[in-house]
Amino acid sequence: MTEHTIDWKVEAEKRQEAFFEDLFDLLRIDSVRDDDKATEEAPVGPGPKEALEAFLALGDRDGFTTKNVDNWAGHIEFGDGDETLGVLAHVDVVPTGTGWDTDPFEPVIKDGRLYARGSSDDKGPGMAAYYAIKMIKDLNLPVSKKVRFIIGTDEESEWKGIKHYLETEPEPDFGFSPDATFPIINGEKGNSTVYIETKADGSGATHELVQFESGLRPNMVPQDAVAVVKSSNPSEIESALNDFLNGLPVTGTAAVDGDQVTLEFTGKAAHGSKPASGINAATYLARFLSDFDFAKDAKTFLEITALYLHDDPEGKKLGIDITDSVMGELTSNPGVFAYKAGESGKITVNMRYPQGTTEEKLFAKFEAKLSQYDVSLSKSVGKEPHYVPANDPLVTTLLDVYHRQTGLEAHEQVIGGGTYGRLMERGVAYGAMFPDSVDTMHQANEFMAVDDLMRAMAIYAEAIYELIK
Repeated sequence: MTEHTIDWKVEAEKRQEAFFEDLFDLLRIDSVRDDDKATEEAPVGPGPKEALEAFLALGDRDGFTTKNVDNWAGHIEFGDGDETLGVLAHVDVVPTGTGWDTDPFEPVIKDGRLYARGSSDDKGPGMAAYYAIKMIKDLNLPVSKKVRFIIGTDEESEWKGIKHYLETEPEPDFGFSPDATFPIINGEKGNSTVYIETKADGSGATHELVQFESGLRPNMVPQDAVAVVKSSNPSEIESALNDFLNGLPVTGTAAVDGDQVTLEFTGKAAHGSKPASGINAATYLARFLSDFDFAKDAKTFLEITALYLHDDPEGKKLGIDITDSVMGELTSNPGVFAYKAGESGKITVNMRYPQGTTEEKLFAKFEAKLSQYDVSLSKSVGKEPHYVPANDPLVTTLLDVYHRQTGLEAHEQVIGGGTYGRLMERGVAYGAMFPDSVDTMHQANEFMAVDDLMRAMAIYAEAIYELIK
């Protein structure tokens, strides 16, 4: 068979049954990072290690060269040549959270959709890319470059796995990550997280904030929030709740037990790079409580959240809003909240920022705006904006293949999310979501359409072949 006679979609369809068998096995592995169970042999926990080993075992089964790099990451390699195309995927997933209609680690296909944690981020797309490489090998097509399918285990947290890999293995010359959307992502905003810490002396007011908990990760919009308040007048809080919730997109309950009231708010989870797509239960709960009489430290925690973080996905209230003509606007996601009386209060704010500013400038804005409060501020070591020009041959080739197979418009795009594509100087993200796909990454009932996975496999196969032939 020659490249001119290949119907990539037909070849993908031939492999559909085997593809889903392998993908289901991978999806059944709970590969959430678990630092409590981390060991030298499982540096981010047993789940990510198990998923990495399972993927590498597929490579061994199918006759590829494989390598496990200290259980941090690994690769599956095919071809020969002086240049290497990297295809970078990850097997770790975000925590499941609440609100699932099915077991998140028991994949099920319903109405043409594959439901499971990791179905779209990133096990489904990763398996589609692997099968694309397998297709090229099965068809015995001539290649002049290597393709290295690299598997990370910590993409949803600190990227320790892939960073360790790149410290010991050579960086690919160019490549893509199947962890975003088509037609392409050739620009990614910078990523920075600021940590706000307050004191937590709760005495000396009508109400005492005993505890406030919300959020799973900085890169997720908090869906659930819980606060426990000790009060000399708990009925005041309970009776005010319904009026507050009227017309708002959150739901909430108040349970009174003696002098204590427990409040639970429910919003909607979303990816932290798209905070406007979610409903932040934490900031709504803080906004509600901020109208009541709390002591200084609790008041600080609630007031900062209500005045500077609530309902502000562009960071305007903090003065960090900035827009770039290519990369678009900054987004701000208050993702994790924890307050415990007698200990401390903590808030994380994750920002995705365009060209035209820096982490240091953003941090200075936080310091200026919150200088009136008794808080301590710190920041993560983040990621700078990344951009591969639209006229780069990597970008033009990937866009040409996408247009050829779909007939849809092919154009450059910039996102707030971060993918492994940014780890290569000539690295982009490519699929597997389509413009008409429903994005459920990081949400309850995460799914990927079966047809989208099969379309992606065909596109990946042709694209990879075009880049290594």
